[in-house]
Amino acid sequence: MIALLLRDLRLALRAGGGFGLGLAFFLILTVLVPFSVGPQSALLASIAPGVLWLGALLACLLSLDRLLALDYEDGTLDVLATAPLPLEAALAVKAIAHWITTGLPLVIAAPFLGVLLNLPPQGFGWLVLSLLLGTPALSMIGTFGAALTVGIKRGGLLLSLLVLPLYVPTLIFGAEAARRGAIGMELETPLLMLSGISLGSIALLPFAAAAALRMTIR
Repeated sequence: MIALLLRDLRLALRAGGGFGLGLAFFLILTVLVPFSVGPQSALLASIAPGVLWLGALLACLLSLDRLLALDYEDGTLDVLATAPLPLEAALAVKAIAHWITTGLPLVIAAPFLGVLLNLPPQGFGWLVLSLLLGTPALSMIGTFGAALTVGIKRGGLLLSLLVLPLYVPTLIFGAEAARRGAIGMELETPLLMLSGISLGSIALLPFAAAAALRMTIR
């Protein structure tokens, strides 16, 4: 499993489609929002949690079509399906690699980009915590969507249509947790819901993704 994780990390960093593209999109979105809504500090502060969470979600979505497609084209998925390592574990490792190369850099960059949106200082820590709890669910749900569409040529649009509705609960509770943290409200409920979504995704979706992938390979 460690060898597979290191392989996927090397491939992601060489291709540049996860780390660089996701961060660049996140930065561009954050920079453009003040130009579109105006320089009002109060308005920017109120929308900052939602904008940052939406940017993180869309940045994760950008690299999903590459998550399994390259391995499908060169036959690596066929090898993984017959390897001693369970396919469920292999897909979970791929989701972890996607989170490390895409989700984790977004978590680290979010507080710095929050300054551009006038996010209140007390909200920085809660924003990071909400992203840490929620972005693993984005990667795991994305892996499930990639497994469903891996055999379809130019399936990127279909992947987005399948995954976006599943992302909505994570977006709602993640943005709400960051918003409440920024204004000093109680945020136990959204954080618990966010944790539950991530834990449920990690526990269940590797099996669903493996079942979908086995049907595609056959």
